[in-house]
Amino acid sequence: MTRLGSWIEPHAEGIYVPAADIWIDPSTPKPRALVTHGHADHARGGHGAVWATPETLAIMEVRYGPQPGNPVAYGERLTLGNIDVSFAPAGHVLGSAQIVLDHAGERAVVSGDYKRRPDPTCAPFEPVPCDIFITEATFGLPVFRHPETHDEIDKLLAALHANPDRCVLVGAYALGKAQRVIAELRALGHADPIYIHGALQTLCSLYAAHGVELGELRAATDADKAAMRGAIVIAPPSALNDRWSRRLPDPITAMASGWMRVRQRAVQQGVELPLILSDHADWDELTRTLVEVAPSEVWVTHGREDALVHWCQMHQIKARALDLAGYDDEES
Repeated sequence: MTRLGSWIEPHAEGIYVPAADIWIDPSTPKPRALVTHGHADHARGGHGAVWATPETLAIMEVRYGPQPGNPVAYGERLTLGNIDVSFAPAGHVLGSAQIVLDHAGERAVVSGDYKRRPDPTCAPFEPVPCDIFITEATFGLPVFRHPETHDEIDKLLAALHANPDRCVLVGAYALGKAQRVIAELRALGHADPIYIHGALQTLCSLYAAHGVELGELRAATDADKAAMRGAIVIAPPSALNDRWSRRLPDPITAMASGWMRVRQRAVQQGVELPLILSDHADWDELTRTLVEVAPSEVWVTHGREDALVHWCQMHQIKARALDLAGYDDEES
């Protein structure tokens, strides 16, 4: 009897599908690649041909230059070799997709990175029933249960209003997190100008070009200290303790990340205001997703694989951990 998923080959550098002669999120350049989303640990430059959503291709072009791209819209179906391929929203960042593979009566879903919380900057995750579900496990431990998004944004606004002579400097990754923080602030009625680090400008403009309303953004570099008192400033995490931040008026240092659940990380990074805001599914969302897609097998990638594999086994779901190289938690 043929093993389930025998037509899919996990390798250290990515997942290879021989019947289509194509790789999924390879960490090294390949002749043909399917890419789930634009973060650098999934989308690399140098491939011979790339299939991805139009938004992901646009992000890759910003990061790597012109791409040999083939745009695939959500729900569109194509055939590569003997494999039927379609993309479904992953809810991670703009353009993020789950890659759905149908072959020989089996369906495998490569989720990439995903989250289940509402996000005004990207299409929501869509559960796709399948035989094999390949899932991340970035926050694959029961201790990781993310709070409600609006509660964290309320904390940010409360700190701002309580300190009118200071600014709040929020560390947020350039792709996805920064735009989400801005959009969530707008959704709660914060209409004031938001100041941003220059490294965020290109991707914020790209989001706006794809219909994501971010309101008035101003370059922090061009503003004087007085203008930024009582304002929110958003910058890459690397700028929080950099010389660049010295131009700001007595900043309250904040960081938007799922890792802010770990108090020691906040202390180590000198974060005064930890904001637990993640673009990855937490433990409850990971396990709920597995119940919803009801796979016969679960393959677990980068993260806390052991706990999620154990949960699957306790619920009579066959599971295995994949040893994929090149993935990290920088965009959490």
